Amino acid sequence: MDSSSTQLRVLVVEDCPDTAETLRFLLDLWGHDVRVARNGLAALAVAPAFRPDVVLLDIGLPGPDGFEVARRLKVAALTETPVLIATTGYDGAAIRRHSREVGFDHFLPKPVDLGHLRALLDGARVVVQV
Repeated sequence: MDSSSTQLRVLVVEDCPDTAETLRFLLDLWGHDVRVARNGLAALAVAPAFRPDVVLLDIGLPGPDGFEVARRLKVAALTETPVLIATTGYDGAAIRRHSREVGFDHFLPKPVDLGHLRALLDGARVVVQV
């Protein structure tokens, strides 16, 4: 990341260890401050203190799924609500519609298109800078 870019606080919520670590490594390489939570309860515990700008949230989590975590993050936001990006192996019109209904801002089917992810993060930077 160049010096004129804004570092984002990114929370990766992913139960697959390899996927979580790959995203963490990549986001760190891009210059972001990254935390990883392996399930919905861990994400809800980390988010208040970390105050992420962006949450990459897997929908198919054990325990509270990504839909429930998204709902709770939206309700718990005291000031700025993070940009919520669904990262999921599920796809289709119904799941995309439900994602919007619960508050996701974007939807990225797995495997995640890294160019698309980078563009979404660049867009989030603009929101954070304003």
